[in-house]
Amino acid sequence: MPLTPLDIHNKEFSRRIRGYDEDEVNEFLDQVIKDYEIVIRENKELHNQLLAVQEKLDHFATIEETLSKTIIVAQEAADEVKNNAKKEAQLIVKEAEKNADRIVNESLAKSRKVALEVEELKKQASIYRARFRTLVEAQLDLLSSDGWDTLDTREHAADKGREVPELY
Repeated sequence: MPLTPLDIHNKEFSRRIRGYDEDEVNEFLDQVIKDYEIVIRENKELHNQLLAVQEKLDHFATIEETLSKTIIVAQEAADEVKNNAKKEAQLIVKEAEKNADRIVNESLAKSRKVALEVEELKKQASIYRARFRTLVEAQLDLLSSDGWDTLDTREHAADKGREVPELY
């Protein structure tokens, strides 16, 4: 068991004939008691400081552990968000490709339909031109036929009951 200042103060030495000077010994012991009390007080203060520092260290260790776990969770969440974003982007691209294919197919179908309509209109125009040409040729043939020259317009007009003025 360690000595206390009281143990030092109450220590009695046996006396001998040629012993130490009692006042000197007592004075030295008083100095030792004072120094020992200071050392004990400093030791207690250092011990209290050590406990406070240890408590802070434990607190910071807990914070560090919590931060590490938080960082791990955040990293996992970021990875999950990244993977979800990739999957969503792939789905969007696939949907866009489907839409693009559909639009292209619809455009091709419309283009074919328009091309068929154009061909049909060309055929109808060709038929119309042929019929019109035939009609015009028939009319020209009719105009250039000899029947126009011999036709007596007066007789024809008289049949109708009208008078035809003379042109010559």
